[in-house]
Amino acid sequence: MSNLETARAFFEACEAGRGWEACRTHCTPSATFAAQAGALAEVQTLEQYTEWMKGILSMLTDGTYELHAFAEDRERGQVCAFATFVGTHRAGGPVPPTNKTTRTDYVYAMRFQGGKIVHMTKVWNDGYALRELGWIDPVSAKDRFASQ
Repeated sequence: MSNLETARAFFEACEAGRGWEACRTHCTPSATFAAQAGALAEVQTLEQYTEWMKGILSMLTDGTYELHAFAEDRERGQVCAFATFVGTHRAGGPVPPTNKTTRTDYVYAMRFQGGKIVHMTKVWNDGYALRELGWIDPVSAKDRFASQ
């Protein structure tokens, strides 16, 4: 299986909320994870992230994605996916169900070694998504700076 095919299989399993059990075959056991997003601050491994996604989809029960681009950089051993996640908060969560929907863009940058994912970085504006879901204060940073 090529890196591109492996990345696609991982992406589909992860985004479906199948957790580590379904994603592990595409990754090294110690695959790491990084994101500059407060909601993912404690997540350091790809195993933790795939389980986090599984949990999110238990709250955003209609969660799905719209895939915009999927590309491989063979020279650098990277595969990138650009998508929009769409989901409505209908169950569980940090607050009672809000029935609000988020449409949030994100990118996965997956680094490969030996045909397996060894690291993934998620580029995502979690604050935007959490505000849309009604999970955090809806006052935007723009409004905060304008009042100073």
